[in-house]
Parts: sequence; structure tokens; C-alpha cells
Amino acid sequence: MRISMCSIVFDLLISLGYMMIFKKCGIKLFWAFIPFAREYQISRCSERENDGLVYAFFGGVEMLMDILFSFLSDYSYLVAFLSIPYLAFVIGRIVYAIRIYTGLAEVFGRSKKWAFLFIFAESVAALVWGFSKSFQPVKELNLYDKEGAKVFGGEVKAEDEGLSVNITERTATAFFKKKTLLKDIHMNIPKGHMVLLLGGSGAGKTTYVNAVTGYEKANAKVLLNGKNIYTEYSRMLFDIGFVPQQDLMRGTDTVKLTLSDAASLRLPSGVPKKERKERIEAVLEEFGLRAIENSLVDKLSGGQRKRLSIAMEYISDPSLFILDEPDSGLDGVVARGLFEKLRAIADEGKIVIVITHTPDRVIDLFDDVIVLAKDASRTGRLAWYGPVDESYKFFGKDSMEEILLSINQKEEGGEGKADEFVEKYADYMQEKVG
Repeated sequence: MRISMCSIVFDLLISLGYMMIFKKCGIKLFWAFIPFAREYQISRCSERENDGLVYAFFGGVEMLMDILFSFLSDYSYLVAFLSIPYLAFVIGRIVYAIRIYTGLAEVFGRSKKWAFLFIFAESVAALVWGFSKSFQPVKELNLYDKEGAKVFGGEVKAEDEGLSVNITERTATAFFKKKTLLKDIHMNIPKGHMVLLLGGSGAGKTTYVNAVTGYEKANAKVLLNGKNIYTEYSRMLFDIGFVPQQDLMRGTDTVKLTLSDAASLRLPSGVPKKERKERIEAVLEEFGLRAIENSLVDKLSGGQRKRLSIAMEYISDPSLFILDEPDSGLDGVVARGLFEKLRAIADEGKIVIVITHTPDRVIDLFDDVIVLAKDASRTGRLAWYGPVDESYKFFGKDSMEEILLSINQKEEGGEGKADEFVEKYADYMQEKVG
């Protein structure tokens, strides 16, 4: 009982110390009293969040094995056998603890030697760091507990034609923490429009695409030509095409066989064989692949592979066509030709949404631009949706690259004006709708 009481007292002292450290870091105080979650939250203070996940996992496994050993005390051979993996987890936990507390020392501007005091005398170190006013973070921490930019809070009226997007939020829960990945995204994209999806790293471009296509559902209502993508997903799947950055093709197949396989997957099972064949032939012609239909995929040039990759998704004749960096690895001339083809697809009445890291060289081919930005809470927000020419005036910039720099965080080399433009756009939407 005496040992148990000592353990309780030491754990309470550690919790009190961490509570005050969390207060300095801007993390909710109750986490200090929850085992394993406490270790994870201190890793956030240390800017070592990924290390914290591993550290907490090792600690959890170590605790479970301690409990298991208590039940196996009469089976010495099993205890001996399990001692090796147990030792590995103990060593792993110590290694990650050193990484985390070294990071904490850097954030607080202290000697890295403190990391070892946290490991061998955790209660003392936690109390000193928590209650001493001289221990303060010397750098701003980018934590998700911060309040983000204000929201528009309304919705756009869904249109019978085109793509209507009303995303309230897209959240994910990871290890004791709920993250809001996207928030307050509302727009109507007309048929026949080619749209640039612009945003820095972590701004939510992929999350937006996944939410719109229904691949990862959000708290949202997404309609394509009046049909709800979420509630009619199995039917709408064939009306949406998505071309990833990396193509998924077998190099030993011919171009025509690749398209044939794509037709089997992308066209509804009820499509007659004759119609399927006609569609393959039409796509070969439309994408300029007729002359190389019997060539192996491995023998194609970068531009030819990209056209084939696009053709594979286009074979179902989708109304919504989304492409992730289709010009990756292509030179200017080839890339220009590819985007001109996408422009022609949009002119057929399709909606084409494109992510590209070099938008300015082909910006004249786009109708609209969606600008996503990370606000102060590191949530993907809508900073602009509308015509390309109006976006320059809205941001006071002359190029897409300059717009991107204006919304990127300062630590990313940007101007850090994401919240400013998110709120400016929210005001713009309230005036437009209200």
C-alpha cells in the first residue's frame, strides 16, 4: 500500500507540473491528468507530435506487458521469452522520450541536458518547468487549439446544373484529438468551367477533392447536376473522374489493353460490349493515342503516359473531372498542349478542376480559381472562389504565385495573411448572398 501511495503522489506531482507547462503552451489543462494522452500533449509542446504518437504507443504496450507479467508470474519460461520484446519497447520509449524532451528544451530555450532529468526525475523536472516563471517558450507554437478566422456561416443555393458544394466541416480524430481539416467551404461551379485549385502545403486541397468526390465524406452536401454525390454515391461514381499525380498502369500492357481494362472498371456493368468497344475507339482518337495503341506503356514518353492516364479516367465520360498535377514532370510545350486538351474537355460542358504547382504558365486557360488557405487554427479555409481576373484584384497581386505567397504562413516563406483574406472573403460572401 505504501508503494501504491507513493506512486499516486508522484503521479499527481507530475500531472501538476505538466498542467502548468500546458498552460504556458496553450494546451487544455485536463490532458495533464490523463496517462499516455499527457505524453502525447507534451510532444505537441515540443513540436515533436509524430514522436509523441510513437512514445505513447510504446508506453501503452509496456503497461500492458507489465499487467501480463503479473498474471504469468508462475510461468517463468514465458516471462523470459517476453522479456526480450518488453526490453525493446522500454528502449524505444526512452529513445523517443529523449527526442521529445530535447525538443521541449529547444522550445523553451534551455539546455538539452534537461531531457535526461525528465526521464530519470520526471516529477522534479515537471514541477520546475511548470511553476518557475523563468521557464517560458521562446518561440510561437503552431498548435491547433488556436481560434481560426471567422466563418461565412451560410450556404450557397444549389443549382440544378453544375457542381454545388456546401462543406460545413471535415474533421478527423487522431489520438485524443479532433482536428478540423476543412471548414466553411461553399461554392457553385457551372458546367463548362475549368477551375484551378490553388493552396499551399497542408491547406486542404486533397481533403477538398476527397470530400467533393465522396471518397472521404464530410459534414457536407455536394450535388452534381442536381444529384447528391453522398446519398447516390454508387451511381455517381461513374460520373466523376479523378486522375492522381502518379499513374497506375502496367508497363507491360499496350495502350489499347490499358484502356480496355479501364473501360471494364470505369463503365457500368450494364454497358453492352459493342458500346464499350466504341467508347475505347473514341477515346483513342480524342486523346491522340491511335498511332501508339499497340505500343507498350513502358515505351511511352512522359506526355504520352499522362494523356493515357487521363484517357483512362475519361473513358466513362464523366461530368466532373479532377486532376492532380497532370503536368508534373512535363516541359512547358508538352504541358501547354495537355492543358489545352483539358480546356477542350471543359468546353464540351464538363467541369474540370486541376491542381498544379505551375499555374501561371497556363492561367489563361482557366475560368475560375479556388484558393484554399490554412487559418490560425491550421484548418483549410476558402480564401477565394471566382473568376481568375477578379482574384488578382481581390488579393492585390499580379500572379497566382504571388497570391499563394500572400496566404502561406510566415514560417513557410509567405506573408502570413491567410486569416485576413479568409475573413475578407467571408464578408464578400455575406454581401453576395445577403
